[in-house]
Amino acid sequence: MTEGTVVTEGRFAPIDHAARIRVIQSMLARGGHGCDALFVTDLVDIRWLTGFTGSNAQVVVRRDDVALYTDGRYGERALAETAGSGARIVAESQRARLDERVDAELASATCVGVDDRSVSHAEWGRLASRFAVAPLASLVKVQRQVKDAAEVERIAAAAAAADAALAEVEPILMGTVDDPVTEADVRTELEYRMRLHGADDRSYDTIVASGPEHAARPHHEPTRRTIVDGDTVIIDVGGLVDGYHSDMTRSYVIGDATGEQADLYDLVDRSYRAGVDALRPGVDAAAVDAAARRVFVDAGYGDWYLHGTGHGVGLEIHESPFHSSASLEAIHAGNVVTIEPGLYRVGFGGLRIEDLFVVRDDGPQRLTHTVTHTPTR
Repeated sequence: MTEGTVVTEGRFAPIDHAARIRVIQSMLARGGHGCDALFVTDLVDIRWLTGFTGSNAQVVVRRDDVALYTDGRYGERALAETAGSGARIVAESQRARLDERVDAELASATCVGVDDRSVSHAEWGRLASRFAVAPLASLVKVQRQVKDAAEVERIAAAAAAADAALAEVEPILMGTVDDPVTEADVRTELEYRMRLHGADDRSYDTIVASGPEHAARPHHEPTRRTIVDGDTVIIDVGGLVDGYHSDMTRSYVIGDATGEQADLYDLVDRSYRAGVDALRPGVDAAAVDAAARRVFVDAGYGDWYLHGTGHGVGLEIHESPFHSSASLEAIHAGNVVTIEPGLYRVGFGGLRIEDLFVVRDDGPQRLTHTVTHTPTR
């Protein structure tokens, strides 16, 4: 098997890359963006558009043509992965020769649209010295925000792998009073078991954060700290399936919860439910954040909330739309997003609840389903 490829034949519905390319070509053909060629360098955008998963590629989209340029290592792989997309494959072993082929493709364009956030300053300068280039927010990223059924199927499979792994590991975690384990032990078990349940890899660095200091860090990296009675523990875990991510967080109290721990868990749960209730097509992403944040502010814990309420998930673990107070984005049907409020304070620790949802016209569809041991007095 070629390194980095994932065998998915028969496992999931195929992704129609040819249809995606046609959408981008139609956007160019309408002329509203002022460019008759699009130069794509972001590898995630290229994967979404053509199916190619290698580490070296550039794509030129014209109104009636699309070409993928890659180095000699990936020629055969590109042909296989993009089959049916309609993309022409150009593979050259020498970078200078590859640049010449790209330049020849762009030479006849009156305007080349380039996502200036995805190219280096040097590459922008090289292009601008040869062609009429214009900064153009990625047309592909805009399309990527709304997931089709084939994408949701893959994200759901990644979520199911994480669900199954956490369900098996939770008894190990909750039994730590009698049989101690470390944060790293729990992390390793989760990542191993996700693979057993069908994940190709972890979605991101699994978070297992315990105790009055580590659990107060939203993105703590697991250590050899032993989890002990009285700890709050945050576990943030996701799977990766055919390039698509999942994301889920559950929080625990080891042993009997104190009144403060139980009360704050309930507060996080109420914030989470307020965020979910606000998640509808057409609402502002900032309004979703505001709904969850208001619960904490009204209870006097606004300064314990250290991050936004959620983000999009797909071929990237963090992608638009982002639920934050500064967001200017809107929520659309077909977005796959998290709702993930949390409270953190050194001396107390931390608690976070996170689930993954598909935004639907009739309400959000939850993709992560692990039911946990809820802290009570």
